[in-house]
Amino acid sequence: MVRGLFAGLVAIGTPPMAGRSLLGKAESILPAIAIALTTAIFIADTITDLEIAVPVFYSAVVLLAVRFCQKRGVVLVGAGCITLTLLSDLLTPNGVPNQTGVINTTVSLLAIASTTYLALKISSEKEATYAVKSQLAHVTRVITLGELTASIAHEVNQPLAAISINGNACLQWLETFPPDLHEAKRAVSRVVTDADRAGEIIAQVRNLTKNVSPEKKWVRLNDIILSTLLLVEREIQQNQISFETHLSDDLPPFLGDYVQLQQVILNLLLNSVEAMNMAPQGMRRIDVCSSVTNEEILISVKDTGVGIAAEIRDRIFSAFFTTKRGGIGMGLAVSRSIIESHGGRIWVTSNSSPGANFQFTLPIDEEAALEARRNAMTRRT
Repeated sequence: MVRGLFAGLVAIGTPPMAGRSLLGKAESILPAIAIALTTAIFIADTITDLEIAVPVFYSAVVLLAVRFCQKRGVVLVGAGCITLTLLSDLLTPNGVPNQTGVINTTVSLLAIASTTYLALKISSEKEATYAVKSQLAHVTRVITLGELTASIAHEVNQPLAAISINGNACLQWLETFPPDLHEAKRAVSRVVTDADRAGEIIAQVRNLTKNVSPEKKWVRLNDIILSTLLLVEREIQQNQISFETHLSDDLPPFLGDYVQLQQVILNLLLNSVEAMNMAPQGMRRIDVCSSVTNEEILISVKDTGVGIAAEIRDRIFSAFFTTKRGGIGMGLAVSRSIIESHGGRIWVTSNSSPGANFQFTLPIDEEAALEARRNAMTRRT
């Protein structure tokens, strides 16, 4: 009865899970622990005398509920614990009410109610903190895009110029006698391709400038990497940087926020570009890799720039710490916040040769990984 009641409360207040990750697996155990603890407290409270304030331990159950329940769920769990406390008093053998028992029950109920209130306050503060971090991430994106204005304008102008050239070519093929429909069709096809490219660039910029609540969907990290390259391609070319990608075909889809993850990759790429300003030409190189390792997705951005000194490596992800002239020190701090909110971790190491290697991991959903492996095997055969 206790298990069914508490399980029902947990089910009502728990947000739906779209996929399991390493972090999700750890948190999925918490409801079972809470149910087991509730059952143990209820049994202990029922078989002991009213003078023993066993129900106070329900406060631990409420605190556990904060980890896997929404606000409504925490309230329901608190109410359920209060109900079980009163029910236990009724079921206690020889539970004749006395002054000590009434006092202990009252103290226990107050403790449960107070813990529930404090748990809701903690939950609200966490939500407020997350909202501030999201706002800060948006400001950082806007600043970054401001720095990339020239590059974005160049990237958009390229397909627009190509559209004009191919459009004029199409008119010329149609004006010949007889009209060369085959060449005209090819020119129109190139116009469509260039228009799609320009539209894709504009869509990427528009998404990055939006100040919307984070929304986690199934995304592919390789697609995010390739789309981000559209925004920094001119920066790489202007700085005469050799660029290579090594993207694994076995990468499973990931449940995350597309724009936030793109912001992380954009920050790392721009940092690498700027780090190689002092490197001699011909030795400037960026390698972006994606792979699956230890049940995690691993993304790395490796450059041959000035590198990160050992004494500041631990501070590089701290807010307002920067090695750039005129930098605000928020790009890497925001990146760490985003990766950690997705259940991953981010760090930097020094290369054996000059340069740094920024890496981050994201937890894998086992079912998505299995499906990705099947698809990869199908493509190979």
